[in-house]
Amino acid sequence: MPPFLRRMIGLRIKHLTGSTSSPEAFAHPAGDPGLLGPDALAWRVHAHFVGMMVGGLSSLMLQALHPRALAAVWDHSNFRDNLKGRLGRTAFFVAVTTYGAKADALAAIERVNRIHAQVTGHMPDGSPYTANEPELLRWVHLGEVSSFLNGYQWLSSQPLNTSEANAYISEMASIGQRLGADHLPTDLFSHQQALAAFQPRLRFDDRTREILHVIENYPVDLFDKPFMKLVIQASFHVLPDWALVMLGKPVSSECEKLWVRQALRLASSPVQAALDMDGVAALAKRRVNAMAAI
Repeated sequence: MPPFLRRMIGLRIKHLTGSTSSPEAFAHPAGDPGLLGPDALAWRVHAHFVGMMVGGLSSLMLQALHPRALAAVWDHSNFRDNLKGRLGRTAFFVAVTTYGAKADALAAIERVNRIHAQVTGHMPDGSPYTANEPELLRWVHLGEVSSFLNGYQWLSSQPLNTSEANAYISEMASIGQRLGADHLPTDLFSHQQALAAFQPRLRFDDRTREILHVIENYPVDLFDKPFMKLVIQASFHVLPDWALVMLGKPVSSECEKLWVRQALRLASSPVQAALDMDGVAALAKRRVNAMAAI
């Protein structure tokens, strides 16, 4: 793929996702493996662009079902007016904790922990909340990790086997623990059980409905609308059936799921090819390998 085409694709990705960071930040220092290292399954899963887009939107839908988690977002962010900005910040955090140099990853985690400690407020019923409550951190972690994994498994041509999926869950638990979440499962089965166990504490209300409306109307140019429509459809397809029921959405037919999956794979192929050459994961791999070449 010619360099100019890769640059054009990179600019489209930034516009689509709201990213403001430079991939070059992941190129140094030479030899630094980061928190997880290049052999981690997270390096494979998080390098799958469309799987992460689908998983990111899916995780936001899940998070919106927890009234206390939603209250923190509702009161302390401009999420409803700047969805791209929220996704861009989340994408950068995931990228830096996966692929960044160790010092950069730890600094990002510390920064998020400081922000969470300052996010406090009251629910509509007057009860207090803080964003660093272990239960809320656990819920957000479970929703994000399951959504990222589901997006990858659903769209990748090389899905993880059970052993690899367990390793991914364990790797991500190590990040979640640094963020203050506790009692995190370290295998896929326990992770799925822990996520489903939250159901009695979840509800669909007017706030959730508005968040869902914002996600379903993701702001993009006319050129990107067909692609984003597929991404949004897929973000529902990877949700657990019980979450779809709570959101008032039907379970799609296998025929529809197959069509969306194949269309997304085809549409994202040139984007993935460009990222495999110039994306954050590619730069991080070159960084780690640079020491061996010296």
